[in-house]
Amino acid sequence: MDISLLLEYGWVLLLLVALEGLLAADNALVLAIMVKHLPDKERKKALFYGLAGAFVFRFASLFIISFLVDVWQIQALGALYLLFISINHIVRKVVFKKNKEESEEKEKKKSGFWGTVIKVELADIAFAIDSILAAVALAMTLPDTPLPAIGGLDGGKFIVIFLGGLIGLVIMRFAANLFVKLLQQRPGLEIAAFAIVGWVGVKLLVLTLSHPEIGVLSYEFAHSTGWKLFFYGVLILIAAAGWFLSKGKNQPTE
Repeated sequence: MDISLLLEYGWVLLLLVALEGLLAADNALVLAIMVKHLPDKERKKALFYGLAGAFVFRFASLFIISFLVDVWQIQALGALYLLFISINHIVRKVVFKKNKEESEEKEKKKSGFWGTVIKVELADIAFAIDSILAAVALAMTLPDTPLPAIGGLDGGKFIVIFLGGLIGLVIMRFAANLFVKLLQQRPGLEIAAFAIVGWVGVKLLVLTLSHPEIGVLSYEFAHSTGWKLFFYGVLILIAAAGWFLSKGKNQPTE
């Protein structure tokens, strides 16, 4: 691969690492809340099952999506799903946060060990779909590489998505606490992360509308340098807004 191709793939991988880190921190925080009512020994066991489930479901999602990625109906559903979870999360976070936390707290206290494990695994499935769809949408407009295809994906794109998912799991296991602290200090980053998920959903929607069987948008536009620059420019603006407009907490004041 030439240097420009490597740079473009490297840039998308860096974006995936940042996005996966924020999503993994949010996921880890949700799992911690789900199991915190259990005794210490059972809590650790439930989290272990949760991590194992995250690994299995994430890579199962990747291999399934790799075979279906060129089906425009799947692309459309993926775009709508990403937009839905983005809007739903932001609305719940901003408008219904207090009521949601109270209802969740009551619900968690009623759950036994295996009931909690089942809920953790169901959450893992949702997290896996969120993560892989966002990664696929980011990777789909990358140029093809000389690497052999895996499923319906170009080999280079598959590797980028695979690495993004793997790094997300590593962050969830080893670095989630750092990202959780960052989210506590800069709570606006969580909203920014899901705004980015929604914007990635827009990118997948553009890709769907440019599919040869739809033809609402031209294929050239969806893969053009201008659209890519606009997409990444807006993405960086969302991330910057999440950082600078978020009030820092637990920081010393002069």
